[in-house]
Amino acid sequence: MKKRITFLILLTSLIVLGGGISSKKETQEQLDNLENIKLAIYVNNEKTESIPTKGENIFDETKSSCTNDAYIIWDYESWSPIVKNVTTSLTKCTLYFKKGYSETILNGADPIIKDELVPITIDSDGTVKKADIGSEWYSYEKKNWANAIILKDETEDYLAGEVIPEDAIESYFVWIPKYRYQLWDLGQYETLTTIDTNKIHEIPIIFGDYNTSDDKDGECTTPMESGATGSCQVGDYMTHPAFLSIPSTGFWVGKFETGYDGASSTSEAEQNIKNANKIIVKPNTYSWRNIQVANAFYSSYEYKRNLDSHMMKNTEWGAVAYLQHSKYGSSTSVRINNNSDYITGYAANNEPTCGYTGTNEECNQYCNDGSCNKAYPNSYLASTTGNITGIYDISGGTWEYVMAVMLDESGKPMSGRNSISNSGFNGPYGCPTCDSDSSLLTELTNGYDFPDKKYYDTYAYATVTEQYQRRILGDATGEMGPFNTNANLMDIRKISSWCDDGAWFILNSAPWFERGYMFDFASETGMFAFSHTWGSNFSYRGFRVVLTP
Repeated sequence: MKKRITFLILLTSLIVLGGGISSKKETQEQLDNLENIKLAIYVNNEKTESIPTKGENIFDETKSSCTNDAYIIWDYESWSPIVKNVTTSLTKCTLYFKKGYSETILNGADPIIKDELVPITIDSDGTVKKADIGSEWYSYEKKNWANAIILKDETEDYLAGEVIPEDAIESYFVWIPKYRYQLWDLGQYETLTTIDTNKIHEIPIIFGDYNTSDDKDGECTTPMESGATGSCQVGDYMTHPAFLSIPSTGFWVGKFETGYDGASSTSEAEQNIKNANKIIVKPNTYSWRNIQVANAFYSSYEYKRNLDSHMMKNTEWGAVAYLQHSKYGSSTSVRINNNSDYITGYAANNEPTCGYTGTNEECNQYCNDGSCNKAYPNSYLASTTGNITGIYDISGGTWEYVMAVMLDESGKPMSGRNSISNSGFNGPYGCPTCDSDSSLLTELTNGYDFPDKKYYDTYAYATVTEQYQRRILGDATGEMGPFNTNANLMDIRKISSWCDDGAWFILNSAPWFERGYMFDFASETGMFAFSHTWGSNFSYRGFRVVLTP
């Protein structure tokens, strides 16, 4: 491991080549020495006269070197080298560059590495190594999704291929490339009907940095908003909306549910506070729960502003789900994380065959001692890829709040149920007198303001949950129909045609979406599961972080 040295520390022996002299205080003698450095530049082992273009090439730190004990640090911001420890005018530096790896099928939607993000590969035993980004370090064609980490100490640097210790890692992220997908159902379900398991299929997608309006292969020119009918038809390809509200060639999703840094028990991870410094995204950690949506959002928002961090939206959840169920993901039911202590990265040993009853242990196999599950890294079946490169806790673990809320009849995003149970965002209540709320308050006015609209999804008003036509195409709700109830359960519960996953749409008394269900809902738990809730803090609800650099 090498330490990244801060620029301008040793001004007497520093030069920025191709970017100008760094200091105004060097002596003429020092300038003479610096100007006499000789450069040799190679791109893919062929000599060239100038530094190659940024973006298409990467600096090969393992091969580049200088004579007379001088050495190079590459400044990626200005795309120029810094030569340090220059002690003689006879210094020669050889710079090597190579073409950065890109995957043809992504059509320009390759992962973006910038600032604190460190590209990695993960061995099957969980060993993390810094990726050589000039070689194949991901392949969506092979279901190996790109991974990156953020280090606890951002001044640390590692060479390509070097092992990065787990205790040096703060958070893991997985890249979701921009894509369009083929519509199979417009989700126009206003009532419960009959389950149709034939709807389950491998979802066709095409990667690429383009929007649907540029699509020449289909007739879908406008992605459909909540409840809209639009021009999209079954069979058309539509750019997934998760890539449109925050323009990007893709986004980084927390590989695991968000954990609470320093928690050593389930109760210590229950904190209804706003504190970006407590965010970690790691396996085998306690999920951060018992937090209102507003605190979860602003903790996520303030986590890495330079990387446009935010709390996951419903449409972003849908983008992950559809990629998982394409040929580039595992395309099967994602195994439940059934760890009853809400520890991230676990996978149940067996797939539940019946839904939640509240009493039947055969249906609700969960534990915290390893008797009925496996911990990461031996939990591939809980990954969206069926291997270690995918996203975990997308089924089970804790219920995950997403930034997706219902609008009231006047078009304002709702705060929550009432003054007792709400998100912490300012806005009207959907059921002010429910739960013996005697405050007479009809809205929250002393909480947080809603953020920019691009950071949350909105849905049309309703007083019943069965109006699934209010979906946003791509959010993995209404398109999972038809919907019905599971009459075999102790309490009649609504399920979708996809894997019998739970399917409760938001309504006025519960205007916030949550995804994935929790560890003890058996077959109703799943990646396609969605439900409604109040937005308030519960001990079994958490959240996930997304980056859109």
